[in-house]
Parts: sequence; C-alpha cells; structure tokens
Amino acid sequence: MKVLMICTEKLPVPPVLGGAIQTYITGILPYLSKAHRITVLGVDDPSLSSDEIVDGVHYVRIPGKVFDIYEKGVSNYLQTNQFDLIHIFNRPRLVLPVRKAAPYAKITLSMHNDMFNHEKIKPAEAQSALKEVSSIVTVSNYVGNVIKGLYPEAASKLHTIYSGVDINRFLPGDHPDMKKIREKIRREHGIENKTVLLYAGRLSSSKGVDRLIRAIPELEKKHKNLALVIVGSKWFSQNGMTDYVAYVKALAKKLPIPVVSTGFVAADEIQNWFSVADLFICTSVWQEPLARVHYEAMAAGLPIVTTARGGNPEVIIPRENGLIVEDPDDPTNFSRVISEILADKTLMKKMSVRSRELAVSRYRWTRVATELLTVWGK
Repeated sequence: MKVLMICTEKLPVPPVLGGAIQTYITGILPYLSKAHRITVLGVDDPSLSSDEIVDGVHYVRIPGKVFDIYEKGVSNYLQTNQFDLIHIFNRPRLVLPVRKAAPYAKITLSMHNDMFNHEKIKPAEAQSALKEVSSIVTVSNYVGNVIKGLYPEAASKLHTIYSGVDINRFLPGDHPDMKKIREKIRREHGIENKTVLLYAGRLSSSKGVDRLIRAIPELEKKHKNLALVIVGSKWFSQNGMTDYVAYVKALAKKLPIPVVSTGFVAADEIQNWFSVADLFICTSVWQEPLARVHYEAMAAGLPIVTTARGGNPEVIIPRENGLIVEDPDDPTNFSRVISEILADKTLMKKMSVRSRELAVSRYRWTRVATELLTVWGK
C-alpha cells in the first residue's frame, strides 16, 4: 500500500528535539517500510530537509507549531498526493480535514494522549471523526478506556499496542558496551560509589519530580551513599526557566545528597544516563497515558518505581520489575516504596534482571510494527 503517516504539529521526525510520538514513529519505520511505501508528513525544522528520502522512507516537512497552520498544510499536501491509507498520530481534529482532502483513503488513528476529551475536541466533531476512521490504536488500555467511556461507539475500533524501545541502544550499565560510559559519567559528576536514583522527563508540575526530591531526606536517613540524577527540561529541547523549574532547583539545592541536573538531553544520548542509574522513578501525578521512559528503564535493566496514574501501571509486574506508588501526591509514599527496594538487594537485582527480560521479550520495535501492520491489514 501507499501509506501516509501524519505526525503532530509540535515536534519533527526524527526526534531531533525529543518527543515520544516522534520516537515511536522512528522506531517502527524500518519495519513498516519493508511492507509498504511510506511517506511521513510532519512539521519542519531548520536542521532537517523539507523533502527527502532516507532509508526508503519519504519525509515531507511543512510549517506547523500552530495547529491551524499545520492543518492547512496537511490539506494542501493531500490535494496533490493520493494514498491508500492515512495514519494520523494523536490529532483526531485532523480526521475531518483529511477526509475532505482524501475522500477515498482508509484512515487510522494513533492515540497517545487524552485528545478526545471535550476540552480538546467538541463532541460533535469527535463523533464525526470516529465514523471516518477504520481503527484507533492506543498506547495503553487507559487511553482506550477513556475514549470508550466518552464514546462507547468507538469500542470495536480500539486496539492497544504498547510502545517499544531499541534494546540494542538502551543497555544495562554493566553491559560491555555501556560499562565505560557509566563509569566515565559517574566519575565526572562525583557519584562513582553512589546508588543513583534517576528521574527522566519534563520538568512540569504534572510530572511531579518535586515529590521525589521531597522524599529524599527521609530516604537518606535509612540509606547511605545515594545520589539523584534529574534528566529533562521545561519542554523537550527547551532549557528555559519556569516557576516550577526554579522550585525544583531550589528544593534540590537543599538535599543532603549529590544531585545532577542535566537539562535537555538529545535522543541519541539519553541511553547513557539510563546506564548511570541503579533505580528509575516515574513521579507522574497526572493521568499519564503511559510514559515511554518505562520501556527505556526496562531495557536499561533498572528496577522501576512508578505511580498508579493513567496507563503507567500497565507495564509493571509488582515485585518483578517494579513497584507502584498508589498515592503520588504524598512524598512519604515515594520514600516508603523506594526504601522497600533499596533495603532488599536481592529484590533489587531480581527486578533489574526481570526488567531487561521484559524489554527483550515484550517491548521491541519489531513487535510494535508487527501489531500495527496487522491493524493496517484489517
């Protein structure tokens, strides 16, 4: 088939500025392009060509950032280019304009967030869009259940396809390819003999990293030689200051343990910081669809502490690859759960091994692409 994949208007593909959706698309393209002729339509960026073919995939990049501008560009492109299947990522509001411009193409939709909520799309428009799509792929059961709760008529079109990770790039810190990198970074930051706790994600109040920071003093009373690494910035590649970032930095300065704040780390370097860590903590306090950092932590062989919010618990097997904080609003709950892992080295090691096993057996990009091809085939 001749297939068009339409990315969101915010960040380009490949993920030169980061982005879970952009990483997802890049991960599955090598497999999809073997089966079909793929064009990726996305937002432009100064570092990328506006029209190029790379590894058999045609990339077309148009102005975006603002949805209305991007929508017009998408419609204009479809006026002169025809496709058998159009796969739209995370923008149900694009379905009707795409259908108008491409009346005969099949349309599928990938949902990575709660973009069907009433504040994001009007119910009448959502219902019309749902009639036009053949299938809706979601990154978690949580996202699918939200859609089904709002629009029960969508139930038969929903398919959960969990995301994936490059298991050859994200490797445990004791792997021969990562050991020297782990040691070098730890040495450079003075955390050689520490048990390193890692947070990776945006620095926003909904992501809740302040809860982890506030949990440290209590943890430090019970567990010595801890260090905290915070990877991330206010918004993907943007390292600017916000009230929340300032708050996090002020909290971190008061901690009795070493704290390393990296700011934004490029997608092709982020695996190095996972190799440095001994335990990964996701602190989300919002209903997160399912943060992809869980897959990266698993591939890096890290025990995981995550929150009972949204889809995050769906990739955790309690006491096998991680533990779940039921109420993430209270920092003491992070202290208690993290301490449970740190206090039991046998459990910590078992979780480390199991995390890697799950990444290899369940969360390769090959599996994601195969399941998506099956949905397309229907």
